[in-house]
Amino acid sequence: MPGPSQSQRSALGSLVLIAAVVGCGAAAFAYTAGWLSPDRLTSTKLVSALAPPGGPTLGHRRNHAKGICFTGVFEANGNASELSRATVFATGQYPVVGRFNLATPDPDAADPTVRVRGIGVQISAPDGGVWRMAMIDPPVFAASTPQGFYDLLQASGSKDPAAMKAFVAAHPEFPAFVEWATKAPWTASYAEVTFNSLNAFIFTDASGTDHAVRWSWRPEAPATPITAEDFAKLGPNHLEDDIAERVGKSPQRWTLVLTVAEPSDPTSDPTKAWPPERRTVEAGTLSVQKIEPEADGPCRDINFDPTILPDGIKVSDDPFPAARSAAYAKSFDLRTAEASHYPRTAGSAKP
Repeated sequence: MPGPSQSQRSALGSLVLIAAVVGCGAAAFAYTAGWLSPDRLTSTKLVSALAPPGGPTLGHRRNHAKGICFTGVFEANGNASELSRATVFATGQYPVVGRFNLATPDPDAADPTVRVRGIGVQISAPDGGVWRMAMIDPPVFAASTPQGFYDLLQASGSKDPAAMKAFVAAHPEFPAFVEWATKAPWTASYAEVTFNSLNAFIFTDASGTDHAVRWSWRPEAPATPITAEDFAKLGPNHLEDDIAERVGKSPQRWTLVLTVAEPSDPTSDPTKAWPPERRTVEAGTLSVQKIEPEADGPCRDINFDPTILPDGIKVSDDPFPAARSAAYAKSFDLRTAEASHYPRTAGSAKP
């Protein structure tokens, strides 16, 4: 998506702009509802809807296709043990494999054409527990249900000029996402991005008490706003070049901040932010220590399924994690079957 101009950022913009934002940015998660009745919505239908007009790039993730691997550690400070018995919250260091990425089905997309940025993280504990997460930088999601997200993809890809207008009329939650997409400042580095879970999960403490929680990775590096126009001048692959250069000089860090819900806070709708005054707990620090190209990197074959959780964390009544899990599995199966099309050596030409 071309970076928004100053005039475009002055308001929600036209439906044409909305469609452009959705086409390259709103596909932030490969949501589906494979657990719904087949005549309504399946992982196959939604993963297919994510494909660009020319079809998917074989061998690659069906969304968030452009990315780069990293390894490092999660340094838990013990504070989150009051909320969850998960061993990854006990004071100590735990190995991490992750992936910085852009929300696009095109692995060769120029960075300035993609509004939404993401991170996949896998934290492993000595007892075998694994916590996987896939997060993005908007503060709210674009649709309140998996069906709504599918409808959004259909409307944004439709040739009918009335399709997006009808979607917006039926989904009053959508403009909040567009407001962020058109007005939030850009930054020129993954190291300056705050990543948000958006979905609510249930943390269970040692006594068996449940706590509804969302979380964010908040960067140590200060965010330096940059205009979309100036960002475009930095080149099509600046984000990967920049993070490799930064990590090559010193580890880059993010603080894991847990936000604890009150009983009145919605846990099933990622388009509804919780009040800013909610209690937060700083659980530890992600230290990114090494960057590797995805083609031969450790994140290449990891499916960052958000329902892969350690004991002490479970899904809430939010339907999206289960829906995402189905879509991620479908995407994984497809790209695994197409492995011969993937360039295994960094920088090699696409087939």
